[in-house]
Amino acid sequence: MRRLADGDYAARVIATGNDELGRLGHDVNALAEALERTEKTRRRWIADISHELRTPVSLLRGEIEEMQDGVRPLNQHTLGSLHGDTQRLARLVNDLYELSMTDLGALSYRKQTMDLSHALAQELDAFRDQFRNAGLNLSLERTIKTPALMEADEQRLSQLFRNLLHNSLRYTDRGGELRVTLAQEAGTLLIDFDDTAPGIPTDALPRLFERLYRVDGSRSRATGGAGLGLAIARNIVEAHGGSIEALPSALGGLRIRIRLPAQTNPEPLR
Repeated sequence: MRRLADGDYAARVIATGNDELGRLGHDVNALAEALERTEKTRRRWIADISHELRTPVSLLRGEIEEMQDGVRPLNQHTLGSLHGDTQRLARLVNDLYELSMTDLGALSYRKQTMDLSHALAQELDAFRDQFRNAGLNLSLERTIKTPALMEADEQRLSQLFRNLLHNSLRYTDRGGELRVTLAQEAGTLLIDFDDTAPGIPTDALPRLFERLYRVDGSRSRATGGAGLGLAIARNIVEAHGGSIEALPSALGGLRIRIRLPAQTNPEPLR
């Protein structure tokens, strides 16, 4: 225990027998393993964040130094480039902040009765012009004839849907589509986000919700983000007692399936 307290998480007890001391030894070893995994995750997380921040900062510094040396002129074009770099850096920092808040449970969830069908339709309407300009079709299919009522924080679900819409908008090839479907089965609201090519390798699907994870290939090209949107989405879904998973889409791309608990005893909408 002293070795664990000093940070030596590789320390283990030689636990024998099934009496109280033996069971205590096994529990201490389980604690040590958990602490060791957490420490490895923390170090990897810090290294990944450092790498993600280093790249945009290096690009920004390089452009500024070129202007200082007179290699690049200081005009509207170069200022626009600098502004774009700072915006990308700001988005990354904001995503990191949002992820840390959802990890800590610090986001305030103010749940009340809401119609998921109506909220989902509103979010899609807000993105229609962006999808049209990107050469993508956006559609919503609902098999629920009555309001899809649930207890939820509408602002957090808006953040969830916008992350998923941005994800498809960013990675789906021009000329494709995103099809969103809403259904209900056995007290669960089921939402599918299906997009067209490019697809995701099957072995990469379980890792899509890991922070800073990006698939090699076409879906992680330069237009991609930092790989935080789906990690934030998972935190929001789980905070509502639901689940989220990545599957191959019948359209040739990626399917994100969300399950959220429907309200069992519907109350009037507020």
